[in-house]
Amino acid sequence: MKYIYKKIVLGALITVVPVVLNAQTTSMVSAKAIARNAEKKPRAQVVASKKQESSKKIVSDSLITTDLNKDLIPVQVAFRKVDKRNLPGDVTAVNVAEMLERNYSINALENMEGLANGYHGNIWGMDGNLVLVDGIPREPGSVMPTEIEQITFLKGVSAVALYGSRAAKGVIFITTKRGEAQDLKIKARVNAGIFVPKSVPKYLGSAEYMTLYNEARRNDGLGNLYSDAAIYNHAAGLNPYRYPNVDYYSSEYLKKTYNRYDGTVEISGGNKLARYYTNIGYNSAGSLLNFGEAKNNNTSDRLNVRGNVDVTINENIYAKVDAAAIYNNQRGVNTDYWQNAATLRPNRFAPLIPVSFIEESDEASWQKINNTKNLINGQYILGGTQLDQTNPFAAIYAGGNSQVTSRQFQFNTGVGANLNHVLRGLTFESTFGVDYATTYTQSFNNNYAVFEAAWNNYAGTDQISSLTQYGTDIRSGNLNISGSTYRQTLALSGQLNYQNSINNKHNFSALLLANGYQQSNSGAYHKISNANLGLHLGYNFQNKYYADFNGAVVHSARLPEANRQAFSPTVSLGWRLSEENFLQNSSVVDNLKLSVSAGRLHTDLNIPDYYLYTSIYTQTDGAWYSWRDGVLNRTTDSRRGENPNLTFAKRDEVNVGIKASLFKNLLTFEGSVFANKVTGNVVQASVLYPTYFSTGFPNASFIPYVNYNDDQRLGFDFNLNLNKNIGRVAWTLGLVGTYYETKALKRAEMYEDDYQNRAGRPLDAIWGLKSDGFFMSQDDINNAPTQTFGQVKPGDIKYLDQNGDGLINAQDEVYLGRNGMYGSPLTMGLNLTAKWQNFTFFALGLSRYGANGMKNSSYFRVAGESKYSEVARNRWTEETKNTATYPRLTTLSADNNFRSSDFWMYKNNRFDLAKIQISYDLPQNLFGKSFIQEMGIYVNGFNLLTVAKEREIMEMNVGSAPQSRFYNVGVKALF
Repeated sequence: MKYIYKKIVLGALITVVPVVLNAQTTSMVSAKAIARNAEKKPRAQVVASKKQESSKKIVSDSLITTDLNKDLIPVQVAFRKVDKRNLPGDVTAVNVAEMLERNYSINALENMEGLANGYHGNIWGMDGNLVLVDGIPREPGSVMPTEIEQITFLKGVSAVALYGSRAAKGVIFITTKRGEAQDLKIKARVNAGIFVPKSVPKYLGSAEYMTLYNEARRNDGLGNLYSDAAIYNHAAGLNPYRYPNVDYYSSEYLKKTYNRYDGTVEISGGNKLARYYTNIGYNSAGSLLNFGEAKNNNTSDRLNVRGNVDVTINENIYAKVDAAAIYNNQRGVNTDYWQNAATLRPNRFAPLIPVSFIEESDEASWQKINNTKNLINGQYILGGTQLDQTNPFAAIYAGGNSQVTSRQFQFNTGVGANLNHVLRGLTFESTFGVDYATTYTQSFNNNYAVFEAAWNNYAGTDQISSLTQYGTDIRSGNLNISGSTYRQTLALSGQLNYQNSINNKHNFSALLLANGYQQSNSGAYHKISNANLGLHLGYNFQNKYYADFNGAVVHSARLPEANRQAFSPTVSLGWRLSEENFLQNSSVVDNLKLSVSAGRLHTDLNIPDYYLYTSIYTQTDGAWYSWRDGVLNRTTDSRRGENPNLTFAKRDEVNVGIKASLFKNLLTFEGSVFANKVTGNVVQASVLYPTYFSTGFPNASFIPYVNYNDDQRLGFDFNLNLNKNIGRVAWTLGLVGTYYETKALKRAEMYEDDYQNRAGRPLDAIWGLKSDGFFMSQDDINNAPTQTFGQVKPGDIKYLDQNGDGLINAQDEVYLGRNGMYGSPLTMGLNLTAKWQNFTFFALGLSRYGANGMKNSSYFRVAGESKYSEVARNRWTEETKNTATYPRLTTLSADNNFRSSDFWMYKNNRFDLAKIQISYDLPQNLFGKSFIQEMGIYVNGFNLLTVAKEREIMEMNVGSAPQSRFYNVGVKALF
């Protein structure tokens, strides 16, 4: 910790060194505390249209805004802030602080795809967007919603260019709250909620499993494994310890619900010299497991502390110091219960064996019981078999416990200077950030004994004749440390800003910056880095005509020295039609702005590693015998060829945006249409070179990495809002949507049949066989094309021979649909807010369309020694051949049946009722002159309902904890 303290002290000292480092916050604090707009003009002096002037009221040099001019709120874009009304069409902003008052959230980006157009888990169909928290690359989970003021989604090339190569797939900028010049304010919020599982897998009980397993063996020409008597005893349930029927999802092992609690205190205030904001938050969540070490565990505890301070040193210099610490502990057991629940068959063993069944005369067994350290509740010993010497039940009761501990420390600081004495409108800013993150696991790993019972019934009742012990009880008491990881992030930027206005008509802006960050991770030799120089030039005439240039010189260490720099230019034009004479006095159009952006971004994001431009030769102990017996010659193998011409991939794009307000804010709309092409993605493609460039034995390759693959994305997004007062109720109805298509334009491929070419198909294409029902008889098999995926029998899946060669093989795989790898092609959100007096109702629905899923989990792939789920009931048999929806059962591998094919594919189309919240603010006259200024209560539900044809599949997790609904009640207060 002493090193962390030194870092804090050092950072604090840096903030008072003039014009060395500067805060990335672009809104300069004036000693006179006059609110200013993005052009550095006092807001009272902003020139606005007559329609907007009617909605303003100036009180004490501050601007009180109505819904009509909320677009004057400053919004963070790349290295500067602009009024919301002047945002380009490829930028979307969400005011989280305002949204939280009616839509309490527990994650930073929770349900943002239903609130921010263009975002659907990714941005415009591209994976790997850059996330910034106050300008520093950080994870979104490192900041809680109560800490956030605003989230900006920078989507188009012009919007992200200044961030360089790493931002070429979009930027999510999270801005945390800051203090204001005001009296001390304390906000407090507490929440308590419960998680209720939505669905669990439905597996067959022991008797039904044993019956069907016998059937599977008969299908394979084998005899029954389980006798009728054994199946009957398992079904009767008279002695579940001798004839187990274990349901891993029963109330015996799982709770019906588990809890979550959180509390937050926000403290803010200050004066014209210093302003502060502090957030202290804690949350805790429980577990569904209801036995052993897991019964009373809170699976996670998180404490976060944030402090943001702004200081006005004098009229020309200001500084900021921000620090945050996150402490997170996740407790658990030394086994994966959910994975075992999806694989262990119900008849394998009884988790616990009552000692009361042991014959009194069985001294050997009693001796083992007396020696065990794990006598559960004084009456049970741990069950198991020779094949199940370790199992999830025994591990949770006696295997010890573990705790994953993660610590994050975030620090950023800066200073800024007003350089009006050099040039009017000139300022300097910089920021420096350093983050540390560590994670490690502490565990007590105990060895334990399990017992297998030998049963008898010669006395007329079930008794245990003897116990076979596997393993030994050992509790060393040693604390084991494992899984230690470490990450450090350093970020630095410095910029000169220029903003000026001539005669309130000609508005100029310019920005020259150097920006970069470096991240080191434990176990990784090379640090992740991003560095660039940036230039912004902007002009607008009377807030009517806009022209912006944003460009960056990017650098990448992943490329050859001669190709490590490139220039990324972009341009953006805008036209506010509502300020033209033909619309200025319109009773319909309040605001209408069109914009278009275009440009080229150079990026190394798709280059998977460093030094790929070099050739690699490695020495190995090859299988080459020399004349000297028993000695192997060393060999030198080539792994890849050299390519000194390797260079950046390029994202070329044109996007068009529109923002509109109609009928005095009754309707508001923003949207964009985009078309981009990414060329020169880096691949190592064998088809581009002669076959002798790569050999199978010895393992050698001279094939280099090259810029070859090209991709295309087309789409649009929109955000439509209807705002209407009906009687005494204020209604807002919002519809948000994003749609995109992708296409592989160019691929290094050589397929014999054109229908298998990946070029021309979506980037997230699903490829597989087309099914043609089941084989009904041996004659059906004999008359069909030859199957090459193993032996087939009646009841197996039949496939179409796409090329007519009489064989069913990989050449018959065709395009089946999109899998939504980058998000569903069409994502929509519907939000409704209704406010009546002190009551507020909020609802949010999300819908996703156009993607497909595959039933490829163990739940659906029932073969071999797998656990059987309820899908096996619909299996093919001679009796059900005309109605079956599932292939025949088999104890073999079933390679033919469990292949990628349309038989297992389903539509992922769905509508989710993601959130409902009802809030009530207590009347202020209740508090009189007490220290309480405001208080409110709210109830909400998360993830409430899914409407979909395949809802049961979508709501079911296999091998992991169940999906849950969350019901919450909260109280908030202002002091």
